[in-house]
Amino acid sequence: MLREVMRRERIDAFVFPSTDAHNSEYVAEHWKSREWISGFDGSAGTAVVTMRHAALWTDSRYFLAAEQQLAGTGYELMRLKVAGTPTIAEWLGSELADIDGAVVGLDGAVNSYATVEALTAELRAQGGITVRVNFDPMRTIWTDRPAIPLHPVRLQPLAYAACAVPSVGAIATVCSSLRSTISRGCSTSVAVMSTAIRSLCRICWSTRSEPRYILIR
Repeated sequence: MLREVMRRERIDAFVFPSTDAHNSEYVAEHWKSREWISGFDGSAGTAVVTMRHAALWTDSRYFLAAEQQLAGTGYELMRLKVAGTPTIAEWLGSELADIDGAVVGLDGAVNSYATVEALTAELRAQGGITVRVNFDPMRTIWTDRPAIPLHPVRLQPLAYAACAVPSVGAIATVCSSLRSTISRGCSTSVAVMSTAIRSLCRICWSTRSEPRYILIR
């Protein structure tokens, strides 16, 4: 089913990370696309599917589990930081070498800017492979995908926070501190007017709150 969608969209390979839209490692069910597409349920790993083959990269915490869970799936296990293991870009360069104008897809909503930029540069060096970031095949093929969590936010106990309950005054204090930090970090030639906070732990710290689906391991 995935390859049918890839063929229709003219995508030669697709990359599935473990992260969600906040770049978290431990994610809500809605964001477990890599687990759904590969069957591997570890918290860290990247699955890559081409029209002919599939592979999954993970670290040494999950070598044994991944070997068992990927058995018979058609996925090749790529052991990170082990001699002889190709990078994702190297593997894709080999897989797509015979395709002119090859395109690799990934969902830009769950990949950081730095990750996309690095992979784009690495793939360009592998024969001019381009990257498409505006498509999520899971919206089509994962028909019973769990909804994005809409649970109420809970207040973080004072024992684990830097200040009291997030009253308007407390949040204003945090915002003021952030503005001062931004101002001090600016060079004379660049004016920074705002900052975007994406990481869930930083959002929670800034608002003194605790979303229900953040798991502490």
